[in-house]
Amino acid sequence: MKNKTFKIWTSGCAHVFADKKMGRDSLKQAIEDSENFFEWDVGLNIGDFSSAIGLPSDEEGMEVVRQFKALKKHKREDIYTICGNHDRNSPLETEGLWFRKWIDPLGENTKFSNVRKEKYKYPIYGTFERYYFDIGNVRFLMMSDINQRKEQKGRGELGGNPTGVVSKETFNWWVNQIEENYKEKILISVHHYMLRETTVASGDWEGMKKDESGNWCTNYHGYFSEGNPISASYLSWVGDDLGKGDFENWLRDNPGKLDIWIGGHTHTNPDDIKGGKSHIERKYGNTLFVNVAALTRWHVKHHAIPMSRIFTFKDKSEFATIECFLHTDDYRAKGFYDKKKKDFQLTKKFFLEE
Repeated sequence: MKNKTFKIWTSGCAHVFADKKMGRDSLKQAIEDSENFFEWDVGLNIGDFSSAIGLPSDEEGMEVVRQFKALKKHKREDIYTICGNHDRNSPLETEGLWFRKWIDPLGENTKFSNVRKEKYKYPIYGTFERYYFDIGNVRFLMMSDINQRKEQKGRGELGGNPTGVVSKETFNWWVNQIEENYKEKILISVHHYMLRETTVASGDWEGMKKDESGNWCTNYHGYFSEGNPISASYLSWVGDDLGKGDFENWLRDNPGKLDIWIGGHTHTNPDDIKGGKSHIERKYGNTLFVNVAALTRWHVKHHAIPMSRIFTFKDKSEFATIECFLHTDDYRAKGFYDKKKKDFQLTKKFFLEE
């Protein structure tokens, strides 16, 4: 008898209005593909539902909710979500205001989001900014991107940092969760951003290029001359500290305690390599880093190839698989891109039921 499998559909960066303007429903199409072409038990979405360069609008929030209604075989609560940098509201407002209203992982605003916390099969514990849930002996550490309120320069009214931000409290929570659970559980971190020098275009300046005059300009990511001095395209702020490498240093000092880091932010084709790094890399004592972006075709259109990743865990096995699904035929034939199927080993066996 074959062991049971558990499948996790990972995606992000739908940027719904950017694609809507071009006649494409990025989130809706991905959902329909996921229910027609492959099986999944739980979804993880790493954020950037909005495509706003300034502040996300209620109109775009309503569009995200509309596209989520494409779910037919699954509940809305089968998809666990975090906030991306384009989902942030103004630093002058309550943190996470737009995200908590329309995406709403905690079911605080059911009237707008249609999310009901009690309907999650795997209960959530925490806040919108940081929460966890367990599936068998796997713990998912979900961290939302937030504003860096002391940084006043940058993307319009939003303030600075088109680069990743978590609070010091979230970082400390993450450390405590790993220290308290790594001996018994498989630990998976989820944030919108990757860490520095882990996957494609996650190094200093790697998201940019120089124009004919030798000036920095947009490439993988939007270029902003203020608010991001090294054009970091990774999680670089912890509280008020920029670029001190809190996560990287902790992982370096604690190799092997974290199994997987799931993120995105960088939109590019599945074969792309930048700075010697691909979408899937190992670092810090075998932690697997996986960029699962992006669902958009038209946000940073010269690089965006709509795709997502499916993780398959086998009950009572330490081996798992990642597959890449292409949602359009812009790069290769729509469907599974077999070249990018990857088997990998966990730190311990997965048990679906503890």
